[in-house]
Amino acid sequence: MDKISLLQKRRQQVKDAGKGIRKDIREIIDADSFVEFSSFSFSRNDFYGEDAQGEGVVTGFATIDGAPFCVVAQNPAVLSGGVSKANCAKIVKCLEQAERCSASVIYLLSSQGVQIGEGVDVLEGLASLLLKSAQLKGSVPQYLIVNGEVYGQTALLAGICDFNFFIDKKSVLASASPLVISAKNGVNLSKDKVGGGRALGFANLTSFMVKDLKEAAEKIAAIDGILSVQIQDCDDLNASIPELDNAAGRDISLVFDEGTAIEIGKDYSPEYRCVLGRIGGIAAAALIQSSKDGVEINAKNIRKARDFAELASFYELPYITFVNSLGIRADLETNNSLVLKEAGEYISMLDGLTSPKISVVTGKAIGLGYTLFAAKSMGYDYSIAFADAKIALFDSLQGAEIEFAGVKDKTEKQLARKYADENSDPINAAHGGYIDDIVEPALVKQYLIATLQMLLR
Repeated sequence: MDKISLLQKRRQQVKDAGKGIRKDIREIIDADSFVEFSSFSFSRNDFYGEDAQGEGVVTGFATIDGAPFCVVAQNPAVLSGGVSKANCAKIVKCLEQAERCSASVIYLLSSQGVQIGEGVDVLEGLASLLLKSAQLKGSVPQYLIVNGEVYGQTALLAGICDFNFFIDKKSVLASASPLVISAKNGVNLSKDKVGGGRALGFANLTSFMVKDLKEAAEKIAAIDGILSVQIQDCDDLNASIPELDNAAGRDISLVFDEGTAIEIGKDYSPEYRCVLGRIGGIAAAALIQSSKDGVEINAKNIRKARDFAELASFYELPYITFVNSLGIRADLETNNSLVLKEAGEYISMLDGLTSPKISVVTGKAIGLGYTLFAAKSMGYDYSIAFADAKIALFDSLQGAEIEFAGVKDKTEKQLARKYADENSDPINAAHGGYIDDIVEPALVKQYLIATLQMLLR
């Protein structure tokens, strides 16, 4: 057989082994943009008695909306999607290429676990893969699409990547087989109930639920554009938002340019909304505390805020807090949780965040809620408050009186009353220089645009 015919035969074997996964890759990338890495790599698996064509993973370079990406796609058609040391080595090689080119990474994962028979070798391979992914964190964006069922240590990538996408009625991710997890807990749950996107949304692992690969690709392109391009032209720089004058139903995400707001992790602590988007063409990350009466701080929502501030820090995005926050929830469960540890980690993250930090008090900023999310001494570069905001030590007269319970001196009780009532007006904070301006809610976007333009110069 001549060399050309042999090449064609071998290429067809590789294509046949990866027909399904290559179709999935084409779903998310620009047409004809895929350039494959190590396409002819394979090894012999003695346990299965067959070759691992392409090592059970397809890797390469492609574009999405013209932007460069490195693609890692596990092939479940080879050895049941089992992970091997060679499989991991091929992925690591792709990640090293992404690092050299400063290209974002997309993982399409589908794996039933490790290839039986490799023993400790595959554990070493997984260690090298997980470490390399961790080393890329904050250097290049990493997007993970759960493209089927993902069990075992590969699932740890979801804890490392910046954004995780779950396909409705298809994606399942778990640290072990869902059947094993269910049996250990004496229940009989479906795979989706154990490791589906909605179930893991409460574990802060689901960034987005999508209906298919195409929707995932659209969101990835939109997010990558925000992370990679700081400023775009914008014609609408002086628009007011009359809807924000309605205190009963304020949708703070309206401050973002139309069509640019992307909320991450809706299901996990939904009282804290983490939104990426553009304000006057400027890319920004906004933490929006959404509750009519103010949000109490607990270990989960402050951890969500910390992770989001870390994302802003990694990609040098301005960080904006829209504050409607009370202090720490006063109950035994919260007191015995990691809330103080997480609050301390949030403070450390803010201190290391070098991009502009802006605070907008939209509702309440009470006690620790003010300290963490609005205080000048916490490093916020610019702070404004809505005219109907409340900034105080205590949320109510009753709260102040509880704090001073047992105090016999009437002067102290009068002081408590003063802190609870008179000093809650944001004017008092402005008198001390802690609030730069008090604004009409409808005009907040204009103030933010002007502030961002100033701070980014």
